[in-house]
Amino acid sequence: MSELTAPTGREPALRAIPRDDGSAPRVLVFGATGYIGGRLTPRLLNAGYRVRVLARDAARAQSFAWGRDVEIVEGEAQDRDAVAAAMRDVDVVYYLVHSMTGGKDFEKQDTAAAEAVADAAAAAGASRIVYLGGLHPDDAELSPHLRSRVRVGEIFLESGVPTLVLQAGVVIGSGSASFEMIRHLTDVLPYMPAPKWVRNRIQPIAIRDVLHYLLGAARVDESVNAAVDVGGPDVLRYGQMMNGYALEAGLRQRAIASLPVLTPRLASHWVNLVTPVPRSIARPLVESLQNECVMKNHAIDDLIPRPEGGLTPYRRAVALALGRVDADGVETSWQDAEVSGAPSDPLPSDPDWAGRTVFTDERSVHTTAPVTEVWRVITGIGGENGWYSSRFLWAVRGVMDRVIGGVGLRRGRRSRSSVRPGDAVDFWRVEAVEEPLVLDSGSRGGLLRLRAEMIVPGSAWLELRAVPDADGTRYEQRAVFFPRGLLGRLYWLAVLPFHGFIFTGMAARITAEAEHGGSR
Repeated sequence: MSELTAPTGREPALRAIPRDDGSAPRVLVFGATGYIGGRLTPRLLNAGYRVRVLARDAARAQSFAWGRDVEIVEGEAQDRDAVAAAMRDVDVVYYLVHSMTGGKDFEKQDTAAAEAVADAAAAAGASRIVYLGGLHPDDAELSPHLRSRVRVGEIFLESGVPTLVLQAGVVIGSGSASFEMIRHLTDVLPYMPAPKWVRNRIQPIAIRDVLHYLLGAARVDESVNAAVDVGGPDVLRYGQMMNGYALEAGLRQRAIASLPVLTPRLASHWVNLVTPVPRSIARPLVESLQNECVMKNHAIDDLIPRPEGGLTPYRRAVALALGRVDADGVETSWQDAEVSGAPSDPLPSDPDWAGRTVFTDERSVHTTAPVTEVWRVITGIGGENGWYSSRFLWAVRGVMDRVIGGVGLRRGRRSRSSVRPGDAVDFWRVEAVEEPLVLDSGSRGGLLRLRAEMIVPGSAWLELRAVPDADGTRYEQRAVFFPRGLLGRLYWLAVLPFHGFIFTGMAARITAEAEHGGSR
C-alpha cells in the first residue's frame, strides 16, 4: 500500500489491542469501498487488525491498494446469510453504510440492513459495533435521511452488543461531497444567493479527525454503549465556511444573500445546476443543514484522546484537501457512490446476445504509438482530460442528463491518471480494467470497460482497448447498447448521426494523443 496521511493507524494510541491469546483482533467493515470505509480499511491494517470486508462487488474491493491484504466476503448488508458468514470470529464491526442516493424505500432498506447486522453481531458474540451517524439537534424535526441515520444508531444501541455511535456533521476532506459542494459553489459564484440556512451554525470536522475517532473506537471499553458527538474545533455559519474556503483557495470572499424562498428542494436543484454534485446527493446534504448541527457535549474526550497536536481547524482541513486535489492524491471520493436506479448488471458476453436486440458502434485505428502510451490516454479519459471529440456535443449530453435528474458530465473522476473498478468517470462507471501485459506466451492488450449511468432507455457500455500490433498498437473502441422497448430503439436511431462525429473523432484523437505523448 502507498504511504497514508495522518492518521496512519501506526500511532501508539490507535494500535490494536491483542486478544487474550495474543492474536490480532479481527474487524469486519461494512462500506469498505465507500468514501470513509475506503480510507479506514488500510489504516486498520496498519494498526494491526485482521480485516474482513463485506462488499457487494468483490472485484471492486480487490482493486483497492489494500484489496490483497483483506478477506473479502461478497454480499449485501441486507443478506442475512452473507452477513452471518462474514461475522464469524469477529471482534469489532464497523458499519459505514448510508443510503445517500437511495430510492423511496431507503429508510426501510436502512432499517432492514441494520437489523440484519445487529442480529448477526449479537449471535456471533462480537464485542463492539462502531457506527458513524449524523450530528443532529434533539428538539427538531429531522430530514428523512438524518432521521434514518439516527434510527440505525438506535438499532445498534439496542442490539445487546456494546455500540459506539459517532455522530459527525459536515466532513471536510478531499473527495467528500460536503467539501466539493462548498468548493464549487464558492469557485463558480462571485455572488451567492443562498437559503436562510447559510446562517445556521455548523461544527465541521476534518476527515483525518473522523478516521482518528473511528480507529480509537475499537479500543473503547466494552462497558460503553452510547451515542457521542464528534466535531472539529470551529463552530461556523455555512456562509463563513464558504468564505473560509475562498481565502484558502486564493479567492475573494463572496457576498452571500439569504433568501427564505429557497426550500431544500429548490436549493438541491440549485446545487445540482452549479456544482458537479447531483441532485440525488445534494438533497440529503441540503436537508441536513436545515438545523444547527453543533456538538451538544464533549463526552467523546473521556473515551478517545484527541489526536496528537489537537483537532484540525476548518481552514487547515480545507488547505489539506486542496493539496490532495492538486497532487492528484485523492484516496476516495463521493463521485464513486453508487447511483440509485442506474444499471448495475455487467456487460453480457457476446454469445449471450443471441436472440436479443443489441446495437453496436465499433472503431479500430492502427497507431505507431506503443501500447503503454495508448493505455495511458485510455485510462486518463474523462474528467479534466475530456473525451477527445466534440466537447460541445458531450457537454450538451451532460446537461440533458442533469436536467432529467442524472449525474451529468461534470461528476468528473477521483484521479486524473488512474482508474479502478467502481470508479466514476463523468456519467460512466468503470466496470472492468485489464492492464496490458507482456507474457512469455505473448502480449495481452489492455481493456477499459465503462457502464453508462446517464439516464437512457436501455443499458449502454463503452469499451476501449489497446492491443499490441506488428509495429505499434491497434486501438479498438466499441459502444454497445441494449435498448428497452420502442423508446430505446428510437433513442439509438436519434443519436446515430452524432456517432460519426463523436466516436470517429474520439478514436482518431486518442491515437494522436498517444503518438504525441510517445514522442516526448
